[in-house]
Amino acid sequence: MTQRSEPRVLECQAEPVHPKRWPIAVAAALMQGAIGATYAWSVFRDPLAAQFGWTISEVTLAYSLNLFGLGIFAFVGGLWMRRARPRTVGIVAGLLYGLGLLLAGLAGDTLWALYLGFGLVAGIGRGLGWVVPMAMAVMWFPDRRGLITGVSLAGNGVGALVAAPIATGLIEAIGVLPTLAVSGLALLVLVAGPALAMREPPAGYSPPGWAPSDARPASPSFTLCEALRTPQWFGLWGLLFLSSTAGLALFSHAAPMARELTGAGTLAAAGAVAIMSVANVVGRLGWAWLSDLVGRRLVFTAMLVLLAAVLRLLPRADELAAFAALAAVVMLCFGGGLGTMPAFAADYFGPKHVGPIVGLLMTAQGTAALFGPLLLASARETSGSYVPALSGLAAMLALAVVLPLALRPPGRPAVVVRVPAATRIARSLLPGTNRFALASSPPGRRRQELESCLE
Repeated sequence: MTQRSEPRVLECQAEPVHPKRWPIAVAAALMQGAIGATYAWSVFRDPLAAQFGWTISEVTLAYSLNLFGLGIFAFVGGLWMRRARPRTVGIVAGLLYGLGLLLAGLAGDTLWALYLGFGLVAGIGRGLGWVVPMAMAVMWFPDRRGLITGVSLAGNGVGALVAAPIATGLIEAIGVLPTLAVSGLALLVLVAGPALAMREPPAGYSPPGWAPSDARPASPSFTLCEALRTPQWFGLWGLLFLSSTAGLALFSHAAPMARELTGAGTLAAAGAVAIMSVANVVGRLGWAWLSDLVGRRLVFTAMLVLLAAVLRLLPRADELAAFAALAAVVMLCFGGGLGTMPAFAADYFGPKHVGPIVGLLMTAQGTAALFGPLLLASARETSGSYVPALSGLAAMLALAVVLPLALRPPGRPAVVVRVPAATRIARSLLPGTNRFALASSPPGRRRQELESCLE
């Protein structure tokens, strides 16, 4: 009797389904665009001062508080994302950002309301919202780290480009405080809406056809505490502070400075701010792309040299075209510093904890926001000119050129051996003990080496 053979079953292993990451990149750019809208602050400065009799320094302090809040709460947002979903952080950011501007617009002629609403509440919202799209871009695009952070943060500059002429027209049509209120409602939607698309990639995610060894050696994975134990973290903080100081100082006074130096009208000065915003966008994308090719250190060196040279020339710009061109170079470098820094930090400390690490680095921008804009405001009020402050900033940047040249990648994070106090004392008294080598030994050898040291 002939046995019937069993039918053969062909087993096909399904291809893994890779999540779609480009919609997340688009949502990240939209969020950054809304967060960057308040970089157009200079068009609000003179209308607020003229309507309520406030000084330039008093009005500028609101902008500095806003940027300080951005720097501090970008770090808080990075920590919060480790415990909550990024969309949650993003939605809360949109609510705070929009309600802060709404409060500033509805509170009337009280300076404290401007500080509380625009300065603190909106600044906190901007900080929480800034870190979400940046961290998601780094996580979803390990194969294009420099480029994608540049694309995401370029949206931040587009926000000011779009907001400056719109805000100028609204101020002339309905007044400065109603413009702040309307902006708050619009920006609430524009941050919280794209935040709904934010989500982390699956564990072990890698883009199709890409492996870390194909592009560069795998980055060491530092936690925030481990990164803070390295001099490289403080070097990156210094670089971001320097590039941000010049850009934020100029951006906060651009429109009135253009009118004073060149005699331009209000709309023409707003056009110069728009050109600066375009340069900010191009810098975030262009320098970040270039850093993938030539390295982050070389890019930051070039930016510091350009900033020092241009700030020396800026006070001599007595024509609007010359002023706009020089100011655009400053904003190219300002945007480049922000666009390149997340990739720089991920190169040195790994992408796993890039949210809190870069979030804390953003305190450099917050500190620069307190230093740069107020320095220019003080110089203008005391001497009647921006020249002393611009010359001082140029000298500081020229001296700082050595900083990126001296930075080198950190080694792997050291493994700290936790031993009783008596053992640590005994080890320290033994001649020839290399405690640093012991601390960085592989886990399997640490006990043997410790015991051999104590024999």
